[in-house]
Amino acid sequence: MTRAGDAVKRALDVVVSALGLVVASPVILVTAILVRRRLGTPVLFRQVRPGRHGQPFTLVKFRTMLDPAEGLTSDEDRLTPFGRRLRSLSLDELPSLVNVLRGDMSLVGPRPLLLSYLARYTPEQARRHEVRPGITGLAQVSGRNEVPWERRFELDVQYVDRRSLRLDLRILAATALPVLARRGISDGGSSTMTEFLGSPGPDETRHA
Repeated sequence: MTRAGDAVKRALDVVVSALGLVVASPVILVTAILVRRRLGTPVLFRQVRPGRHGQPFTLVKFRTMLDPAEGLTSDEDRLTPFGRRLRSLSLDELPSLVNVLRGDMSLVGPRPLLLSYLARYTPEQARRHEVRPGITGLAQVSGRNEVPWERRFELDVQYVDRRSLRLDLRILAATALPVLARRGISDGGSSTMTEFLGSPGPDETRHA
């Protein structure tokens, strides 16, 4: 993508996220009220994630899990049926439009993961941070959490190498399909994607 393409992409992010926040404001308000009633406070989930070039920013989403202080430690136990429904419809992502408007994220790009993962990436996998993270991306329209970590990172790097406005529009158009079909929300039988512990080295792969 050229410098001009980057400028157009950023302009598209600002316009779409601003319009999205306005148009979706009734849905955001109702969702916030339901989260407050079903899960209590805080209504919003905030967590520091790595952005472009690994620079940290605070990701904002609707809360979908019970507080660990309630004696529940696993994601499976903390994720309520209500929280699952929010995730399956991607309603928990709506506050992240604020991150897009601020410039922390883009509408399309590799998903922002955990800061602890930065030290676990191979140099090739770390290239996913050459661009802003996105609300949706190539890996998400290829299966969301059902895609294994190594393949997911391959798709992220493919996006970095092939990114264009046309590809972004294709990904945005394809994003609605798995959301409406409610596919790929979990990894196998787990509530969320399993933790990435690092890719196996050559010796581990050889003896696997």
